[in-house]
Amino acid sequence: MNGKNFDALQLATRTLWEVKTDNFDTYPPDLRRIVLEDQVPELLHERALALACGFDFKVGVRSAAHKAALEFADPRLKGLIVVMNWC
Repeated sequence: MNGKNFDALQLATRTLWEVKTDNFDTYPPDLRRIVLEDQVPELLHERALALACGFDFKVGVRSAAHKAALEFADPRLKGLIVVMNWC
């Protein structure tokens, strides 16, 4: 979609998914900061693409710490992130 390949489509709810499989909890603080600086604008851009095409948008992450860090970094991500600790 507009050059972006999303990780999954949940057709029943018209939801596009991006899944982050980072081992965020194991990263040192500097690497966590770098990951957040990269992921937050990327996720907001992907959300805008999905919404512009009539889809909802969700993000899957492996840990509650990654979810909390993303939501703290940008409150616009609250309600979009789901912990998928099985992946």
